[in-house]
Amino acid sequence: MIGVPPPAFDPAAPTTANTLPVGAPATVRAYVAELLRRHRRAFLLLLLVNTVATVASMVGPWLLGDVVERLSDGARELHLGIVATLFVSALVVQAAFVRQVRLRGAMLGERMLADLREDFLVRSVRLPPGVLERAGTGDLLSRITTDIDRLGNAMREAVPQLTIGVLWAALLLGGLVVMAPPLAPAVLIAVPLLVVGCRWYFKRAPSGYRSEAAGYAAVAAALAETVDAGRTVEAHRLGDRRIELSKLRIRQWTAWERYTMWLRSVLFPVINLVHVTVLGSVLMLGGVFVLHGWIGVGQLTTGALLAQMLVDPVNLILRWYDELQVAQVSLARLVGVRDIEPDAGETGLAPDGRDVLAEGVHFGYREGVDVLRKVSLEVAPGTRLALVGPSGAGKSTLGRLLAGIYAPRDGRITLGGAELSRMTAERVRSHVALVNQEHHVFVGSLRDNLRLARTGAEDDELWAALGSVDADGWARALDQGLDTEVGSGGVALTPAQAQQIALARLVLADPHTLVLDEATSLLDPRAARHLERSLARVLDGRTVVAIAHRLHTAHDADLIAVVENGRISELGSHTELVGADGAYAALWRSWHG
Repeated sequence: MIGVPPPAFDPAAPTTANTLPVGAPATVRAYVAELLRRHRRAFLLLLLVNTVATVASMVGPWLLGDVVERLSDGARELHLGIVATLFVSALVVQAAFVRQVRLRGAMLGERMLADLREDFLVRSVRLPPGVLERAGTGDLLSRITTDIDRLGNAMREAVPQLTIGVLWAALLLGGLVVMAPPLAPAVLIAVPLLVVGCRWYFKRAPSGYRSEAAGYAAVAAALAETVDAGRTVEAHRLGDRRIELSKLRIRQWTAWERYTMWLRSVLFPVINLVHVTVLGSVLMLGGVFVLHGWIGVGQLTTGALLAQMLVDPVNLILRWYDELQVAQVSLARLVGVRDIEPDAGETGLAPDGRDVLAEGVHFGYREGVDVLRKVSLEVAPGTRLALVGPSGAGKSTLGRLLAGIYAPRDGRITLGGAELSRMTAERVRSHVALVNQEHHVFVGSLRDNLRLARTGAEDDELWAALGSVDADGWARALDQGLDTEVGSGGVALTPAQAQQIALARLVLADPHTLVLDEATSLLDPRAARHLERSLARVLDGRTVVAIAHRLHTAHDADLIAVVENGRISELGSHTELVGADGAYAALWRSWHG
């Protein structure tokens, strides 16, 4: 049945991503108050121009009521020229200030929306990297796209219009009290009906809209994960399961869409009935009052016109308040990142040396399920360490732990005697860099893309970095060289070229310890081999931890760690491990054979 809310949405089954939190009501209120404080001058100016526009709109009913009153008293001189002049003047003032209301409301909304976007981005990039990795692409993507789109209309229209509507209704009620005091209580007859209808609706709407937004995020997550892992889905014949998951998510989402639409279909007729009740009560009670001589016909005319004018602000309030129910959910999802405390770290903690040490490390992505168990490892400065082993053994996880992306559940990982998990993120990044197979080209010039690693780098340094990763050939062939616009809307770079840019950034960043996770996976084996030899010259003297899927990387390493079932089963040089005739020797024979 449509009137019955669908089953509670469970985002954890059967997806694997841990979604980012949704902001608590107190967090949302605090953020809205902060936004209003930032823009209080613009907000107060909006209230001022709206007040002038509303007062000007009440001049017409007052003038018309005065004319009717004088006619009923038998006055022969109505001064219609003066009345018409005042009426037209009020209309001009109202039109001018309504334009200002719309203009300033839109400007205020755009500025608040810009602040929201910037705050979300700044807060997100300051979050612990592990939090964003666990959240997955679908949840983050739906927040920065769908939720921002929903909030765009709310910030541009709903917040200013709701403010305008509340002030408008308050001024009209005040005008009714001043111009026709006996009729003011007549408006209150419709209040119980409005309160009952709104309480019924708003008791159900917030949870419905939250579930609707969560359902859409789950749809986006399911689709994004399926597309990103398309080859894996095909290889393991998971297509039917992924299709069923997508259908399930879509059914859950559309069920909540239908439910929220049903809520609105009940609320809107109630609102229409309220409008009829307000006007009818004013006319009927006013008629009685006129017959008894308690008010004049002019007051009744003014009161009826003001009561009719209340229709617009009440509609405005309820319409945009309903819109804000949707926007509030999106806002809660965006400011939810404020509920995550960033890893502040100890500002005074710094490494004393460059040796990397892992002691008794345990780590798991889920509670009670460890991916790594009792891992201990020592990497001397300048060592080239290769992590090898079967897929799913924990190589990439260990690499991220050594790069400070994750903190171990148990045990410790230190750099120069200082625990990585206790250092500030900025301090860790200045010493250790992680380069994986996910490389990004940002919209802008090639120069700007490279300077992300070092803002003040000169052009000769940029060309040297490109040359060190064998990218200067195609880069110099670009029409405008370093000034060439790349990314969306510019020159489309191949995945291999994007990977070379990422490695060039690494050269410019100049960290002393690097973790390379399939950093050359998008290049063909021959080009990858050539690039690795070029990088070896550039990275000489640095500590390098390479997750090796091509065993020639391990062959060139000083030290090889074989990771199996979350443990380091073998440790030694290539010659030593081949001579030991264990797991690495079997891998090597299989690779060479």
